[in-house]
Amino acid sequence: MTQTIFWIIQILLIPVLSPFFIGATRRIKARLQNRAGASSFQPYRDIWKLLHKDEVISEDASWLFRAAPYLIFATTLVIGASIPLMSTALVNSYTGDFLVVVYLLALGTFLLALAGIDTGGAFGGFGSSREMLVAALTEGGLVLSLLTVALISGTTNLMAIPQSIGSVPFSESLPVILAFIGFSIAMLAETCRYPFDNPSTHLELTMIHEAMILEYSGKRLALIEWSSANKYLIFITLGANLFFPRGMADSLELAPVALALAVFLIKVGILCVAVALLESSIAKLRIFRLPDLLFTSFVISAVAVGLVG
Repeated sequence: MTQTIFWIIQILLIPVLSPFFIGATRRIKARLQNRAGASSFQPYRDIWKLLHKDEVISEDASWLFRAAPYLIFATTLVIGASIPLMSTALVNSYTGDFLVVVYLLALGTFLLALAGIDTGGAFGGFGSSREMLVAALTEGGLVLSLLTVALISGTTNLMAIPQSIGSVPFSESLPVILAFIGFSIAMLAETCRYPFDNPSTHLELTMIHEAMILEYSGKRLALIEWSSANKYLIFITLGANLFFPRGMADSLELAPVALALAVFLIKVGILCVAVALLESSIAKLRIFRLPDLLFTSFVISAVAVGLVG
């Protein structure tokens, strides 16, 4: 019974919290730019509003365009149930392997890119093209950064990795630090943040993610936005609990899990502040400069893997 309760919490935690942390990041960023900014709960209101709006769907749209938001949202739920959140006592042997999670993330990106070009619009076409370029260049650094902690811990199961990484002494943590740097660059690319993309723009010369979803409205747009928030929190969670796993509970007792949840929220909040600080201090790079930065992520992660070897 206890396992069932905690699995329900594990599955629900990402979609329940993700809009808040997207809103919190936006508010922190606004404060850093001397703006008032919207409430951290504004994404919840936006999603609720979109869920009650009518949809306009192009006559040229196929079944894929209609099904993609549901499939993308479902993949984020599966990933949310496959990553470590509060306790290392929960083990997912089905979808917890880091390669499965990477493939599920790639599947969501692939479905979104297909939906972007499905209606034949010019914006969707170049947005999907740019998205696949960035995704293809990101995967190497992302996989190698996760491989580093997998090699150190001796397992590829994401839920079992934190227990081993938490026992690594600081003097031997250089590979973990390098892997985190490589992972952070990949995270910014995968979640469409600066310097790869401007998450709040609608300028046709700069947008990537927004170009692919311009044809969506109503409930499907709500699911796309919610999925994007889920993906952001998934990457923040992986960064917080794989590379800095201190504070996670090693059992399913109520008191340790409650403390672990509080520590988790603090770690995620710190990383959201770091993202907001980064976005407020740098400009978006030109599309032709992005491969250089992504190659840097790959090299740093490869060096981390080499140090483990």
